[in-house]
Amino acid sequence: IGMGEKDLQDPRSMNFIQALSLKKEVIVAYFGDGKNLQFLDSFTQPVIWSADTSEDAAHLVPQVIFGGVAVDKKLNRQYSPRYTAGSGFSTQAIRLKYTVPEDAGVNSEDLRGIDEIAAETIREKAAPGVVVLVAKGGKVIFNKAYGYHTYANVRADRVTDIFDMASVTKTTVTTPSVMRLVEQGKLKLDTNVGSYIPKARNTPMNLTRVRDVMLHQAGFIPYIPFHNFIKEGDYRRDSNALFNVKVADSFFVKKEFYTNFMWPRMLNSPIKTQGKYVYSDISMYVMKDITERISGVPLNEYVWDNFYSPLGMQGAGFLPRNKFTRDQIVPTEQDTYFRNTLLEGYVHDQGAALAGGISGHAGLFANANDVAIIYQMLLNKGTYGGQQYFKPETVELFTSRQSNISRRGLGFDRADPDRSKKYPSELASAQTYGHTGYTGTCVWVDPDRGLVYVFLSNRVHPAVNEKLGNLKIRGRIQDAINKAIDLGIK
Repeated sequence: IGMGEKDLQDPRSMNFIQALSLKKEVIVAYFGDGKNLQFLDSFTQPVIWSADTSEDAAHLVPQVIFGGVAVDKKLNRQYSPRYTAGSGFSTQAIRLKYTVPEDAGVNSEDLRGIDEIAAETIREKAAPGVVVLVAKGGKVIFNKAYGYHTYANVRADRVTDIFDMASVTKTTVTTPSVMRLVEQGKLKLDTNVGSYIPKARNTPMNLTRVRDVMLHQAGFIPYIPFHNFIKEGDYRRDSNALFNVKVADSFFVKKEFYTNFMWPRMLNSPIKTQGKYVYSDISMYVMKDITERISGVPLNEYVWDNFYSPLGMQGAGFLPRNKFTRDQIVPTEQDTYFRNTLLEGYVHDQGAALAGGISGHAGLFANANDVAIIYQMLLNKGTYGGQQYFKPETVELFTSRQSNISRRGLGFDRADPDRSKKYPSELASAQTYGHTGYTGTCVWVDPDRGLVYVFLSNRVHPAVNEKLGNLKIRGRIQDAINKAIDLGIK
């Protein structure tokens, strides 16, 4: 509760907070010169005092409460019998802080290149809108939205908007779940897939190691275009007890389409390139099934209970139309070949959609801040908000290079050691890890710079195009950030 000098002298206000404190956890934020601290002598709940009464000070208080800003000041003299010289508590910064670039040693002017590249993105119709977030040293120093949800220029992008994360799902949902189960000793990376999935035991997938699945070198084919197999009779425009899997507005398929057709097709797909790096969506269908069998919990519930909810990632999850309004969700494709509708809050990936919107390779929707939180936790070697989610060695194992034939970590993509490829950007450090998403998203962690970089767009609207990649928008913005960090404050 924010209070000024007059509030502390008002008996009604004081009686109100005293009564409220008997029922609720109350923190008083007092803005004033300190002369009225005496009125809080009998108040036993925490008090945050700021002699600065500006709007900026008011914005800092919530960050102090939630651990984004550390406090270590003590009273320099006695203000009342309770508030004596030297009294006060120290806190630590345990969550992201929201501040100006200079607070992290970066010149604001040096980040203007982001604006220019974002404007180019929209001007060249590489995407109708973009959100860029930059966190340096645990401090969010840049969080900005550009453009609109669509080229109709009706609804402007906001930093709180929910985007289809596409394959960023792999490292934000499935891989953390695998990490937790490996750390608990419930999942062994060098055990065969058939040991976990009974139906795989009489298929080519049986003897494939989990480790190779996570490294995309198990020999799986890249993907199967399941939507091409949908025919009349496989779907309805309204739901009933049989057609109960919602793929889009007015498009429902049978639940059995996944269990009786998609999953057997994947399990029996040929192993053609074992021992070679071939990026495959099938890998994360497999890992979803394994994690759910071990945990006994659906993947979307597992990741929410173990990570998103305790981390405070309220905008992240699957099936966003169950939680958010349409205007909060950025649309993707105007689908003219499968679902024949504008995709608003339904996963763009056709296979994930036919699986009910929840899959290990796609289906996650999130805003930039929520994405930044979980990757800041990884950058912190597994801790965030005073809670340890992973041991440091677990984070190191999965995010470091684990293959002799590719740049990959376990689940995570990484900077290419061949610097001529400039992936994910020319200046990215060799330790950079993260992932990209087909819809025009990416997140990269650069431990050498203490950087978390999030880029969100809907480049597949109104239809799939390659301009975002051809213009190297994501990498160029990343390098604009890298240059600004490397320059520091002049």
